[in-house]
Amino acid sequence: MSGADNRSDFLLELRSEEIPARMQAGARAELEKLFRREMDAAGVSVGDITVWSTPRRLALIARDLPEATQAVSEEVKGPPQGAPDAAVDGFCRKAGVTRSQLEVRDVKGRPTYFAVIDTPGRAMRDLLGEAISAIVRDFPWPKSMRWGAASLSTESLRWVRPLSGIVALLGDEVVACEVHGVTSGAVTLGHRFHHTGDITIGNADDYALKLRAGHVIVDHEERQGLIRSGAAKVASEAGLSLVEDEGLVVENAGLTEWPIPLLGRFDEAFLEVPPEVIQLTARVNQKYFVCQDAEGNLANAFVCTANIEAGDGGAAIVDGNRKVLAARLSDARFFWEQDRRKTLAQHAKGLERITFHEKLGTVADKVDRVAKLADWLVFDAKAPNGDHKAARRAAELSKADLVTEMVGEFPELQGLMGGYYARAEGLPAGIADAIADHYRPIGQDDEVPTAALTVAVSLADKLDTLLSFFKIGILPTGSKDPFALRRAALGYLRLVQANDLKLSLDQIVHAWEGRPHRALATKLTDFLAERLKVQQREAGVRHDLIDAVFALGGEDDLVRLLARVKALQNYIETAEGADLLAGYKRAANILKKEDWQGPEGEIAHTGEEDPLALVDDPDMKAVIDAKMTERQDTPLSYAPEPAEKTLMEALEQSETRAKQALAKEDFAAAMNALASLRTPIDRFFEEVTVNADDQAKRAHRLALLARFRDAVHQVADFGRIEG
Repeated sequence: MSGADNRSDFLLELRSEEIPARMQAGARAELEKLFRREMDAAGVSVGDITVWSTPRRLALIARDLPEATQAVSEEVKGPPQGAPDAAVDGFCRKAGVTRSQLEVRDVKGRPTYFAVIDTPGRAMRDLLGEAISAIVRDFPWPKSMRWGAASLSTESLRWVRPLSGIVALLGDEVVACEVHGVTSGAVTLGHRFHHTGDITIGNADDYALKLRAGHVIVDHEERQGLIRSGAAKVASEAGLSLVEDEGLVVENAGLTEWPIPLLGRFDEAFLEVPPEVIQLTARVNQKYFVCQDAEGNLANAFVCTANIEAGDGGAAIVDGNRKVLAARLSDARFFWEQDRRKTLAQHAKGLERITFHEKLGTVADKVDRVAKLADWLVFDAKAPNGDHKAARRAAELSKADLVTEMVGEFPELQGLMGGYYARAEGLPAGIADAIADHYRPIGQDDEVPTAALTVAVSLADKLDTLLSFFKIGILPTGSKDPFALRRAALGYLRLVQANDLKLSLDQIVHAWEGRPHRALATKLTDFLAERLKVQQREAGVRHDLIDAVFALGGEDDLVRLLARVKALQNYIETAEGADLLAGYKRAANILKKEDWQGPEGEIAHTGEEDPLALVDDPDMKAVIDAKMTERQDTPLSYAPEPAEKTLMEALEQSETRAKQALAKEDFAAAMNALASLRTPIDRFFEEVTVNADDQAKRAHRLALLARFRDAVHQVADFGRIEG
């Protein structure tokens, strides 16, 4: 527990050789987590914690730590007096006391042993010294190393790079500790080039100020801000605009302690290379930003981030970086020129040498399947509508760039480079676009293609991936999805939704396989349905409404399913919808309580143990429907009450209207048809006794409720809706 009135701030700096930029964010989080772990274990409450990083140091400042922890006295109840010696001795060992230290107290008239455990308060400096050692020892770097003579032992310290210094101050006093030969103190170092000699830190408050005087900006967020604004400024001064890249901002902040953005130029001749290649070359290889001109075209300019202030304004630094970038761009231009010496069709022959999967053949085999399916989607399914021959051609060339030099150097450009090569050899723009964008949408926020050829090739590619792996029994399990099947499913769903495509998954499987394959179609439908549920829940659609529609089964057009879900949500959230739901639940509960299986149990006369087992059988459905129609047409043996007759008439109308609306896929109209039942069902419950003594009346009224339930089930299983 926290103790004394006097409280002080604690500073910890762990200095080392360069920490990779990509590891710094994780290291900051781990440092705070480990520090809190140590303080929690000691019962110390901590105020605000600030964690900073530079390439050469991790720093933590914890505010308002006590000078010492409070002494704590704890009483622990043990066995009663007279208990076996083994029980008493065991209690003593657990409590850390001897028998002579036990006290006897009365508990409900029975003498009982108690141990009084006094834990004295500890000086915070002692506690922090132990905590620092534990933090360094347990620090989970993604990659770490041993160094020096001590590295011969597996017990030696592991750190991301050699640990060279520890600053540990509580208030203005040094917290003494020693970690594998590194002793704590108050001395640190400034910028590697701009500052010589030691910097003595007085306390947590002057840490950042003294380092700034030594040309080190220790706050990583401040460095990010300087890079963000400085890069935009030097671009603007040259009449250009910076291509924003937050990842580069963070990375450059992790590479510098005193960031100075500088603008340079490269040879305009390199602009003949696709702009994405130039940007990727600058970004990945050199950590440079790129710029655009007033028209939004890529300019022959880059912004690098220096770690020093140069006397010549950075001219020498810029020139050196320009030469390095020029060498990289020369390589890119060489790839661009070499790749265009072959047509995409010639490149595509190289796909025969690349294995897609040991059980699924080569990438060339996959391309053949995709081309066939893309042709079918356009020509037969008309989803999308377009030129089926062009769709097949685009699919045949879609993976050709995988064997090019450029994609070998920059795999993230696959597809995009294929589009550039297609245009360079004079292929139609639609085919080039389809090749460039057929991987899209890649993620939840990626743009969804709408051009017919692109949609066809993208759909075919994703469907082939799903069907191929499902056919050989490979499905995602838990968090493992090595072939990105969930991503392919999400891409399919977004494509059919954005383009409003009506596609039967049964027919897709038939076209892909060349024959009906019900088991494979079911596997695909179930998987896509589950992904659709996840997608819609994340979009804010109620899970119970999704389940209510999906529970009907028999639907493999996911666009229709989704339209039905949306219509249901729009209706059920109205007061009218809530009332109809209440009426449905009341009717369903009565039928369940009465174990209703139809008038005189006639539906049960199928020979099945489960009276509804054959309700979905196409052959039996006609028999059951005929039997129900016959029953409905049979004259009543009594005069129905007014509310009963009103419900009968309303059901006749709403059943027909709902069925017609569903046939037209007008789900909103189907909901409106059901809405007309709300008032009649409410009146029926108010004025009519369902469980009448007269068995004919009882049977008819229960059948009427069953008709009402079944009418609602045309749209959704209301029994799965909450409320």
